[in-house]
Amino acid sequence: MNLMNTGDLALALQTPWLMYASLAAAAQPLALSIVNMRRYRPAPALAEIAGATRGARVAVCVPARNECENIEACVRSILASTDVDVRAYVYDDESTDGTGEIVARLAAEDPRVVIVPRRALPAGWNGKQHACFRMAEHGLANDPKLDWFLFTDADVRVEPDAVARALGFALRSGSALVSTVPCELTGSIGEMTLVPLIHFVLMSYLPFGRMRATLDPAASAACGQFILVSRAAYRASGGADGYGHAGFKASMHDGVKFPRAVRKAGLRTDLYDGTESVSCRMYRGFAQTWRGFAKNAYEGLGSFALLAFITVYHALGQLLPWIVVALAAATGAWERGAWIASAAIACALVQRTLLAARFKQSFLNVPLHPISIVMLSAVQWRSLWLDKTGRRGWKGRIAGTRPA
Repeated sequence: MNLMNTGDLALALQTPWLMYASLAAAAQPLALSIVNMRRYRPAPALAEIAGATRGARVAVCVPARNECENIEACVRSILASTDVDVRAYVYDDESTDGTGEIVARLAAEDPRVVIVPRRALPAGWNGKQHACFRMAEHGLANDPKLDWFLFTDADVRVEPDAVARALGFALRSGSALVSTVPCELTGSIGEMTLVPLIHFVLMSYLPFGRMRATLDPAASAACGQFILVSRAAYRASGGADGYGHAGFKASMHDGVKFPRAVRKAGLRTDLYDGTESVSCRMYRGFAQTWRGFAKNAYEGLGSFALLAFITVYHALGQLLPWIVVALAAATGAWERGAWIASAAIACALVQRTLLAARFKQSFLNVPLHPISIVMLSAVQWRSLWLDKTGRRGWKGRIAGTRPA
């Protein structure tokens, strides 16, 4: 394309109605994020709870498949919990890397570590959902004093006050299930392109006011890295296929399915900001990050129509302004549309800066924003392809099948 054609394209893209639509699509996520961040409050401090959680017993359930690098630090952080009676349930899911031996040693040191007996993965179950179900089933059958289950991952670390504060938030809000997105740690540019978008998507598109004003399952959300649910709610949720995780046994996205199941049972769910008390480094490097998001990104959206819409919406509000400004700068064809596009870019950068500051993200995420949006769309479409071809998998397993 020669310079003249490029200039014509630059002018064509600067059509005012298109640029105003682009600005609106960039301003909406910023505006809702500002509102949501005011509503996404931290859980009450221990002093505010005034000992209300000390009599409660919580089973912190950790599914562990080849987690030798994480499991000890995770379990020890759970055992250090204060102001609540914790049990660290661990399900060694056919690990081959020594995870089982580490857990056995921890159990010998502290009777609060409970090794849940392993069973073969049934056909039609996702490995994580089966592990979580087995831990809950064990607790329900063997510990009548158990009041709550906290489902977490081996790469999550909790501060000593984290479990009690989460429980305090649940009791204060009257919620049967509460969740938080941990402080998501990233150690490489590859991780930064996708992991911080968890907060971007949550703050941009879930109206917290509606979430709290209704029991509509579609208005709910959770993060599978940290889900606290009451014993009664676990038994009540699930539907025709059985309680708890049995109701979404083939899913790879408990963050979507779990709160919806609880709401369908007529119970409240909520979210709080646990950045100060819960942390997680999900993946190491770009390749692992890509595979991790590809396994369930499409399932999190739930439909082709929504995937198509969000792809176009992001292209309009988060990518097109950058293209317009770049073309205008390169050709000198700078008119009103380019100034509107600049305003749309400013909205995106302000939003990412606010999110980075609030959720302790690297500020390198901010200039990476257009690349991140491209990667988000790419991984969502890749996830769709994996889903439709029956190839979604994680840690050597294809979704909903027995291990090979």
